[in-house]
Amino acid sequence: MIEQLSANRSHGGIQGVYKHQSKVTGTEMVFSVFVPDCAPGEKLPVVWYLSGLTCTHANVTEKGEFRRACAELGLIFVAPDTSPRGEGVTDDPAGSYDFGLGAGFYVDATQEPFSHHYRMWSYVTEELPRVIESEFPSDLERQSIMGHSMGGHGALTIGLAFPDRYRAVSAFSPITAPSQVPWGQKALRGYLGDDVSAWRKHDAVALIEDGSHIPDLLVDQGDADQFLHEQLRPELLRDACKAAAIPLTLRLQPGYDHSYYFISTFMADHLQWHAARL
Repeated sequence: MIEQLSANRSHGGIQGVYKHQSKVTGTEMVFSVFVPDCAPGEKLPVVWYLSGLTCTHANVTEKGEFRRACAELGLIFVAPDTSPRGEGVTDDPAGSYDFGLGAGFYVDATQEPFSHHYRMWSYVTEELPRVIESEFPSDLERQSIMGHSMGGHGALTIGLAFPDRYRAVSAFSPITAPSQVPWGQKALRGYLGDDVSAWRKHDAVALIEDGSHIPDLLVDQGDADQFLHEQLRPELLRDACKAAAIPLTLRLQPGYDHSYYFISTFMADHLQWHAARL
């Protein structure tokens, strides 16, 4: 059962925002869905978009500039939140932006007290797809996944974990190897504990090294991104894909930073790339 919070007509479709009670996280969860106009009974392919640190569904919904392309290509666009929220949901005691609320890292936490609510892996891969399938004219035999930064990490790891489910995977400025960078090390240790072997299934480079394979991959990265060298490390993904013979289109975009000015510039390119595979 979902509750519609808003609905606006845009580019020949409806942009909606919804909430529901999640059994997986034990909280209310908010997500947005854009549905292009379609014939009665018609089912459309679905593109999942996972957002980055500090974001909610609203960042891409308001700034991503995806609706025109989705309407032209006939794609449903789904944007979940980045973490559980609400009363009783534990935040980072230090109050930092890169762990806790807004920073679920798309894992199922095993460490107390985060394991009570922080189950974003199961929410994104299991529970929310069932909601989308039951409530919207969606064809989950044709779905793909993309994301930005922390959400790029989520899109890569989920796509690699379920290669038969997602027909296309792409990312903007992804955290490619979280086990090797400060953002990822903090999050994976906090949510999953000190056993680094448990981190590998949530690390795209490690997954590829361990044998996960997808047909191809598209990544855009701005060369003026302030997080490029310390946190994102696209060269590690390039080297892993080369060793595993995974075709990677890695585009280093001159002058672009980490913001939605960058994402919105190349969003239509990514959606066209997805549509060709859906």
